[in-house]
Amino acid sequence: MAQQTRTATTHSARSSGSGDELVYLPLGGAGEIGMNLYLYGFGPSDARQWLMVDLGITFPEEGQPGVDIILPDIRFIEEEAKGLQGIVLTHAHEDHFGAVIELWPRLKAPVYATPFTAALLKAKMAEQGVRVPIPIREVPLKGRVKIGPFDVEFVTVAHSIPEPNALAIRTPLGLVFHSGDWKLDPDPVAGAATDLERIKQIADEGIMAFVCDSTNAMRDGFSPSEAAVTKSITEIIRGAKRAVAVTTFASNVARLKAVADAASAAGRHLVVAGRSMHRVIEVARETGYLPRNFKYYDQNEYGYLEPSEVVCLCTGSQGEPRAAMARIAEDQHPAIALKRGDLVIFSSRTIPGNETAIGRIQNQLAGLGCEIITDANALVHVTGHPRRGELKQMYALTKPGLAVPMHGELRHMEEHARLAREAGIKDVRTVHNGQILRLAPGAPKIIDEAPTGRLYRDGRLIISAEDVPVRQRRKLAVVGLVAVAIVVDKKGELLADPEIELDGIPERDAAGRAMLELVADAVEGTIESIPRPRRRDLNTISEAVRRSVRARVDEAWGKKPICKVLLTQV
Repeated sequence: MAQQTRTATTHSARSSGSGDELVYLPLGGAGEIGMNLYLYGFGPSDARQWLMVDLGITFPEEGQPGVDIILPDIRFIEEEAKGLQGIVLTHAHEDHFGAVIELWPRLKAPVYATPFTAALLKAKMAEQGVRVPIPIREVPLKGRVKIGPFDVEFVTVAHSIPEPNALAIRTPLGLVFHSGDWKLDPDPVAGAATDLERIKQIADEGIMAFVCDSTNAMRDGFSPSEAAVTKSITEIIRGAKRAVAVTTFASNVARLKAVADAASAAGRHLVVAGRSMHRVIEVARETGYLPRNFKYYDQNEYGYLEPSEVVCLCTGSQGEPRAAMARIAEDQHPAIALKRGDLVIFSSRTIPGNETAIGRIQNQLAGLGCEIITDANALVHVTGHPRRGELKQMYALTKPGLAVPMHGELRHMEEHARLAREAGIKDVRTVHNGQILRLAPGAPKIIDEAPTGRLYRDGRLIISAEDVPVRQRRKLAVVGLVAVAIVVDKKGELLADPEIELDGIPERDAAGRAMLELVADAVEGTIESIPRPRRRDLNTISEAVRRSVRARVDEAWGKKPICKVLLTQV
């Protein structure tokens, strides 16, 4: 098969010297679902050149108040940024490319992506008003590009978004096959099936290491086809009596097309609600994955249509609080309202950590009288990741010398490792975030560790997960805040009654006494108890009041609040 080749204007690959090593280092995605970031390094230990594969995000859980998204801690590769030759994106899911815009300014390496991924990244940048000149180098489907010492071939696989790619990474020390997200689907609806013929040809060259998706390693059999979901959704919508709302991942173009086709087959109009869904539809039109005449109505048209003649595509399948489905469930959406007898289809899987948020929305919809269909009671979603049967088939095809599970929680990776051994792979290594695995020369071995962690996008700022603000918010959510303002003279005598504010604290204790009065008594009593000579020390007053207030509230409530003392001397 002829391969298209482009050459990047970076350092050319050099022949392997005696000090050269090829290493693999995950900084995200190896031990968790999401936040994928994988590094391959080539060269001597003190002068490696690096290739980054994916740069994704994950989403906050309920115990992380104020956090918008979570990004990988890139301090290791940030320090090595001069050696970073390129960032290769396997596909356009947020957990694989969602951190590019925020973190690229720290790395400043060219970004390589196939047309749909490149177009979606550009659309996202335009929507956010990002003017940073990120150099996005578009690679054709099945293309091949030279990035420093790495010869990278994009290999077509099937997933749940257009243009997912595996990567054949050729180096002077051997070939690594990086699977990306994939499955074996003969009819993925939007895009081509996994290119097994090309993978076989690559395997004939000899795959030194296969770094492979572990998400569904605990599930037997083979994943159903996207075409089967299309048929099932069509039948469900055809049988609906009133309005139908479908929520799914905005990036799943095949699913968007399936719902649109199902609406048309049932004689219904398609309404789209959600900014990210509009963005994906426009990019899919531009890149040919949806027809140019793909027709739909904006959410503002919903109210003019009869319930029996509408299908509404909504964002928010993962319980995102500001997405369309959450606002509809709360009966707070400005244009769309669901009523008793309407049907809501959750055409997605629940990402671990989102169970509570999704359950809340489904309960709210049930309270409105809606019927709810999920993948637990109908074929309305299929995974985009390989099950055990597909993994075994891929190992039989690739015959790697080494298997390295990635993309999954630890339990998924360990189960994947067991499966790989059962499939006849003699060397299997489970590598966690931060571990540096030497792939060559010699036997594979963990040789070092790199710092890892998480960064939080907090409003307009990127902060470390170890920074104080999020920890303080978490504590505030549990114990509340007492603020005490005190004015004293130079002798430490009170000049006015203390000003006290209570936030998140009960108004009265179990005996009915006002908490505000209890705190005021504690403040005044504490100051009076301090010997007069020591009252001249403002730090002494402040700390004594802080401790006394916390103890008094704890005695009355059973919880110690955060206490802030604002002390002024005149």
